[in-house]
Amino acid sequence: MTTADHLDRAVADPIGLITDLVADAEKALDADTIRAVVTAVVGGRAKSRQLAKALAMRPAVLTDGRSPAPRAIGDLLIELRKVGASAITAPVCAECGKQLRTLQRKGQDWFCSVCGQETAECTTCGNVRRVGFRDRKGLPRCKMCPDIDERDPVTVVHDLITAITPDADRDAIAEALRHTAPHRPTYRQRLVWALEENPRLLTGEGHLAPHRAILKFIDLLHEAGVAGIVRPVCPRCRRVVRIDKPLDGQRVCRNCIAKSRIEECVRCGARREPATRDDEGRPLCPNCLVNDPANVEVCIGCGKRRRVQNRTSDGPLCPNCCPLPILVCSICGRTAPGTHSRLTGLPRCGGCDRRQAHCTSCGRLRGIHSGTAEVPICGHCTAPDAELWRPCPTCGEAERLRSSGPCPRCTLKQRLHELLANGSGAIPPKLQALHEALANTERAATGLRWLSGGIVSTVLSDLGSGRRLLTHEALDELPEGKVVEHIRSVLVASGALPTRDEQMVRLERHVKDLVTSHATAEGRKILHRYATWHLLRRLRRRSRGKETTYYQLQVARQHLRAGVYLLNWLEGQNLTLATCRQTDLERWMTSEDARLRQEAGHFVRWALAQKIARDLSFPAERWNGPSQPMDDEARWATARRLLHDDTLKPEDRLAGLLLLLYAQWPAAISRLTIDHIEETDGAIRLRLGAVPVELPAPVAELALQQVEVRRSHAVLGRTDSTWLFPGGQPGRPISAWAMGERLRKLGIRLAQARSTALFQLATELPAAILARTLGIDITVAVKWQRAAAGDWAAYAAEISRRKKDS
Repeated sequence: MTTADHLDRAVADPIGLITDLVADAEKALDADTIRAVVTAVVGGRAKSRQLAKALAMRPAVLTDGRSPAPRAIGDLLIELRKVGASAITAPVCAECGKQLRTLQRKGQDWFCSVCGQETAECTTCGNVRRVGFRDRKGLPRCKMCPDIDERDPVTVVHDLITAITPDADRDAIAEALRHTAPHRPTYRQRLVWALEENPRLLTGEGHLAPHRAILKFIDLLHEAGVAGIVRPVCPRCRRVVRIDKPLDGQRVCRNCIAKSRIEECVRCGARREPATRDDEGRPLCPNCLVNDPANVEVCIGCGKRRRVQNRTSDGPLCPNCCPLPILVCSICGRTAPGTHSRLTGLPRCGGCDRRQAHCTSCGRLRGIHSGTAEVPICGHCTAPDAELWRPCPTCGEAERLRSSGPCPRCTLKQRLHELLANGSGAIPPKLQALHEALANTERAATGLRWLSGGIVSTVLSDLGSGRRLLTHEALDELPEGKVVEHIRSVLVASGALPTRDEQMVRLERHVKDLVTSHATAEGRKILHRYATWHLLRRLRRRSRGKETTYYQLQVARQHLRAGVYLLNWLEGQNLTLATCRQTDLERWMTSEDARLRQEAGHFVRWALAQKIARDLSFPAERWNGPSQPMDDEARWATARRLLHDDTLKPEDRLAGLLLLLYAQWPAAISRLTIDHIEETDGAIRLRLGAVPVELPAPVAELALQQVEVRRSHAVLGRTDSTWLFPGGQPGRPISAWAMGERLRKLGIRLAQARSTALFQLATELPAAILARTLGIDITVAVKWQRAAAGDWAAYAAEISRRKKDS
């Protein structure tokens, strides 16, 4: 293997390369032992790559032990010798050639303790000797001339502090001094000398401290409650934070150090502190470092090669698999998974991290970084730092730009104009509303990601250039999927396309595909008649101009598939509906191949009515009441929890109560609008059927709260709609399936809970009142009345009593 191959492997597999190079030189140790030593010595990824590159360039260092070489190679040689390596030599001194057991370095060279010591002229005796000490002024002294101070350090510091605070506790000062440098008495002595020279270090000038231990000493005194001691501020940003980084003769915080090292990344153009440098010494920002293909690793959570977010004892974790710590959000006060803001250092939950609101300081719609949920403050108003918030070269607004180009909002507008503009460079009038809706979306970054994914950019470009007509039929020619559905919903919400019943269109498309796929011409003719003139016609009549629901679509599909299954079986038996007899039908019903038997009964009865079949009998099953057990206690227990548990979302609580108290299916709940809620004479009424029902106070409060806080989950093309439960697509309500899933997560068993509620209501109300108030068919209400054996006399007595009281 060539040196170039070794260098490539030093990036992809540094531990393996080092192990192989050592194994080639040392035959006495097995590969597992060598790998264990290498893993213990090299540590992190950067150090392991540096060591692997150095060994790939000069593997002879393993057998000669000579520098120049990184310190990690010397440590590796020493550790290999400890575990019994014989061919591997110990590191040797660059001057005298002595084998070393510990390392001292000057640059890239290794020296022994004799050759590596510094020599200088002693300040006291004038002899040129090895430097043994440095006095209080930092001047060198030999071992024969130590700077001896016989005074007690605690006494000296106590005298300095009592000059500031006469009542200072000596024991507290002694304890703080001892913890400042517990194992280095000479260092404590230097601290005392520095404080003696400049006592103002304790009263606010700590940024001038010559030793970092002075800052720790000040913090310990402050924690001990010693009055008069002032924690220093960073001389650049004026924040009271940890300042232990030297810069231009002062101690500054880590953020100011990062700002002083800002360079432009050669890959993305972001102006940040470099995280590393490339082979040519050019700076790379942290984002480019972690996203470099050479640095991605296999996540132990999902098994995919992704950038590393966190490292555990078991291996690396990607951002999606890395669990977030549970923190108390500094903005909304919730205890939830979150992170610490890089701008303020305070904890922030995921919801507040993604939330955008109008800043109460500047009034702009931006991301929230501080304040509270009621009084949000954007990042620019939180920390108006010119280094962080630079003006966008296009719009001039101050943004936290990570590159030299325009801000995300301007980039989104430019990209939309490129896609939607026609040949003359102008956006067609029909697409102007779409352009405005997408350009003004709350999250510009989300809009950019949406435009770059799937076929979105291709479809919008075709619509803008005129290559594809702006019609529903033109979009129907595209492959089915959620991306096309969302494009259509955005176009409808922005007014570029008219609304249409999408569920009905899906059903018509499904009918066409299922009918044309049947084998025989006679079967296709029968299925077409059944689907078009029975299923679709009845569905349109029952919808009464309203959009078809998901459950209605599923029922029609099941009925049609049941007819297909029966016809397929008849064809396999060389039979048709006209030649099929009762014995044949019963043979199919009792066979293992029979599917959707009850739905097939609808098809057979329709065929009999249409004179397509004869001499067949498939009676309908009579409904004799609910088949699932009633559990009224569990129903009321769940209702009480929804009424009083403030930790649940208001929309989930309201939807659950509408099911438990008023027997409303998720399909009916999802299609409620704010117009269904009426407020008259101080009473809140909800119109579920022809006659509105008055809501009790707790449910009424939840309904009014939902009207106020309802918010569409659509990120792109969001519009103001009247839906009480907005969905994930703009201008659309939440789907019945999604509503059902949310209720199931609350522990509500939908069919059982509705049957229990409807059974209880049917015992208390006449069928006519039940149908008018709940919005159900009168025949359904009558059946439930009979199943519940309701007593109208009790209801009539209650109405009579109300009239007398009034």
